[in-house]
Amino acid sequence: MSQFTSNKPYLFRAIYEWLIDNDAIPYILVDALIENTQVPEAFIKDDQIVLNISPEAVFNWHCDNHAISFNARFSGVSHQLFVPMDALMAVYDKTTGMGMAFPESYEQSSDQDDELDISIDDLESEASVSNEKVSKNKGSHLKVIK
Repeated sequence: MSQFTSNKPYLFRAIYEWLIDNDAIPYILVDALIENTQVPEAFIKDDQIVLNISPEAVFNWHCDNHAISFNARFSGVSHQLFVPMDALMAVYDKTTGMGMAFPESYEQSSDQDDELDISIDDLESEASVSNEKVSKNKGSHLKVIK
């Protein structure tokens, strides 16, 4: 069974666009301790930082499946920021709280992979048993009209 890539970058971009389309101001919550994260240290609180990422607040915006990078001003000083997707904890509108928090990243062990592995045959046999139960328990709601 092939491994899926992380859905976090796709969900982030969708929520970001949705917030912009609804005239909200998107903010991100970032774990500043994640390797390669580059944010202004003076603004980190409890190992996290909240960043306004609205188009008016940032320039040189780049977002791909691995990271978000942009320039922004803090106390009048321009900073280049780099946020790996692993460091992204949430994207939301500060006023309404609408948005999405992301679960912490984790590696699945091979035991978990075995538990999650299910074949198409298993699904089909479960579906046929389920369909048999439904057809035995309930008559058709359709009537033949001539």
